[in-house]
Order: sequence, then C-alpha cells, then structure tokens
Amino acid sequence: MSDLELNAPWTAVSVLVVDDEPGMRAILKKALSKKFAQVDTAGSIEEAEEIRKRCHFDLLIVDINLPGRSGIDWHEAFDPTTRRSDVIFMTGYADLEMAIQALRAGASDFILKPFNLEQMMQSVSRCIERRLVERQNFALQRDVERSYPVDIIGDAESTQRMKKMIAQVAPSVAAVLVEGESGTGKELVARALHQLSKRTGPFVPLNCGAIAPDLLESELFGHVSGAFTGAKKGRDGLFRVANNGTLFLDEIGEMPLSMQSSLLRALEQKAIRPVGAEREVQVDVRIVAATNRNLKKEVEEGRFRQDLYYRLNVLTIELPALRERVEDIPALAHHFTQQLSKDLGMKPINWTHEDILAMQAYQWPGNIRELRNMMERCILLGKSPAEYWQELNGDAPVLSAEDTSNQTSVSGNGDDKRPCQCHEDGQEQYCYPTDWTLKDVEKAHIMQVVDSHEGNKSAAARQLGVARKTLERKYKEWAEESASCE
Repeated sequence: MSDLELNAPWTAVSVLVVDDEPGMRAILKKALSKKFAQVDTAGSIEEAEEIRKRCHFDLLIVDINLPGRSGIDWHEAFDPTTRRSDVIFMTGYADLEMAIQALRAGASDFILKPFNLEQMMQSVSRCIERRLVERQNFALQRDVERSYPVDIIGDAESTQRMKKMIAQVAPSVAAVLVEGESGTGKELVARALHQLSKRTGPFVPLNCGAIAPDLLESELFGHVSGAFTGAKKGRDGLFRVANNGTLFLDEIGEMPLSMQSSLLRALEQKAIRPVGAEREVQVDVRIVAATNRNLKKEVEEGRFRQDLYYRLNVLTIELPALRERVEDIPALAHHFTQQLSKDLGMKPINWTHEDILAMQAYQWPGNIRELRNMMERCILLGKSPAEYWQELNGDAPVLSAEDTSNQTSVSGNGDDKRPCQCHEDGQEQYCYPTDWTLKDVEKAHIMQVVDSHEGNKSAAARQLGVARKTLERKYKEWAEESASCE
C-alpha cells in the first residue's frame, strides 16, 4: 500500500469528498475511512459548502466537472482569509489549461480520471503529512514562545558581565562555546544569542547526549532514501533545518569521537553530506555549543578532538553558578513565581524576608533549574521555602534562632561597624547591634570569618558556603565604596 498505510491512524484529520458519481464517493470513502475518523461526501458544490460551514476539513477531494458550479468555481474553499484546507482536484478531461487554472486557484494536487487507488492515496499522504508538519511547527512555536523567554533575569555583577558578552558576540557568525554547570541556563543564553543575531532562519536545539551514536549523523546531516535499512524515505538533517539560523549543540562533550571529525568538516567546509548521498549540500548555520564538562581536560585525556575544540571555542561565554550570583535570587524567585502561578493556575505565594535569606543561604547544586523546581513544588504545596526545608531536612538553611537572638539582643559599638564581643557562660561570642543594616552585618561577619582564617579567603569561603569569587567581589565593592567616600 502507500506511505499512508504505513503511518499510524490519523484520527485528528478530516476529509470531504465531492463527486457527482455515487460509486466514486463510495470507493474513496471506504478507502479513506480506514485511516481517518471523519470522512464525509457530497454530490455537488452547494451540498459540500453546507457541510463545510458546519465542520472543518483538513483535506477536500473535489471533482472539477460537477453539475451546477464546477470545482474550480468553489471560491469559498479558496478564500485566502479563511482557507485552511488542502484541495486535490479530480477530472476526466486532460485539459492542460484547466489543470493550470486549478493549480493557480490553490490546489495542492491534480489527478486525472481514471486513476488507481494507490495514486490517490499517495496524493492524500503528501497533503496530510504536510498538514501535520504545519500543526507540529505551530505547536512547537507556541511552546517555544511560552516556555523559553530569552530575558536573562538578574542584576548581579557576574550577570551583567554575561549580558554584555552576549550582546557583544551575538552579531558575529563565529561559533560560540557556552560553559557552565548543569542548570545554569545555557540554552537560554543560546536563544538570546540567536535572537540578538537577527538571523532569519530558525533556532534548532539538539542534545547530543540524548541521541544514539549510530543515529546522530543522520540526525545532523540527514539521509537519502535507501541509505540504510529502514530508510524508506529521505530526510533533511538539522543542519538543513537550521539553514540561515542557529544550531544549538547542547552537551557537546557527549558527542562520540567518530562523529566529531564529521562535525569539524561540516564547520570548516560550511557544507554537509547526507548519509548515502554523493554530493555535498552548502549550508549557512551559526553553531552555538554548550557543555558542563571541562573540554580542555577532555582534550588532554583524548576524549575530545583538539581541532574541534578550537573550532568551537572561537568565542566563549562562561555562566556563573547560582551560588555565585545570590543577589539575583529575589528577582529569579519573583519571575518564577509569576510564571509558574500562571502556568499552574494557582495563586502566587508571597515570599517573606526569611524565605529569601533561606534561598540565598542554600548552595543550589542544581543551579537555576533546581531553584525553579523548588519554586514549583512550593507553589503546588502552598508552603514557603523556609517551611519546606524545615519539614524536609529538620532545619532551614539559615542562621538558627539562637544565633539570630544573639545578633539582635546585645547592643554594641556600631560606629566602627565591627561586631562587639560578649560573653555567655564564659565563652566569647561576637554579636551585632540591632540598628545595623543587613549589609553592615554581612560585611562584619565576612571580615570576621576571614580574620579567623588569618586572611585565607579560600578557607573562609568554604566556611561561609560561597565561592571565593564572591568574597573577592565583596572586597572589591567595599574598596570602591571607601574610595568614593573619600
């Protein structure tokens, strides 16, 4: 049978057959009903238009020579403001002028009578597959618009540097390597690069670790009919789909060595050769690759080609971990709260100061992806982050109540912005006046921990649970503030 029979039944597709011969209507309805849940018939354009007013049809199979109005005169079906159906015309007269007229009217295909059923089924298959692809593309586009905004949230210094770098390199056609831990938003950065590049083609993502190694070449470069067992039809690869656009290769470190050489050639030649093809096809694709691995180390250990590494690493954007940009957590929390509440159809949760402190104190090994996941759970459960952690771990990742009371209950000298010393049960402790701002307390506490480690910021950072870069940034900010005051 035709390709139509090889596919699963397409119950969402509807067909209307219009022919004045009852026998032809019966034959086509019987054949098409095996594949489609809704197949209607009509003997004239007037009858067909009445049916079409009541129901939507994805495909119209229409005889041109009908009593009354001819198929070509069915103007309502070709109205550009309402037409959403493919049309296959049938005729028993081999009139070239009529065929041209039908195709100009917007027909998808033109079949001469008498025809065999196989010929009709092949024409139907082509029309329906095109219709399903249009539906899928529409759905994917809506999903992209809903789920993948390209606004990068946050005003931390590292986030500002990242935004500046994206804006600077986006107009270039050079390859970009995005590095960062898992969950830091590498695909979001790739989409921002594509949007700011003004390239006319689509953004096409591919997770290299999610495709079987023996299928990756066909996925990227496509294949011709008969290239391998099961390849009954040719297929365009993602390079051709992304032509004039951006191809995002996520988890590039997972790509097999055997495939890396083919990718390198495609990047250098700006051409691909589909599997089984004899000729290369020119493509214009901007490559953005991403990895959470140390590719330089992968090269040294022989798991990644050095020449491909340098080809991909023309421009590099390094994404900071969430624990290194804790200043962005309140803005991210607000963004995810609004987005998730809308998607879930639930009332937004108002975060307290305690919740923000709890989120900023946590290390977020899963980065922004983990933050979003936790926010979704909290909204669904109707619990704040502090309460959620309290129930999950027995304590929240914030200072204990005893430490908090010590900080606020004992007054001290606030003029020099240093913690005062107090004694409880013979033990020396450092406490903070109640009139200090949170910023003053943070500075005093960090400096005290660094002093306790004799100036070793790496050790202090480990005790504080932050990255050393965070401490360096804090000290730089304090120095700039002191200089401006002078």
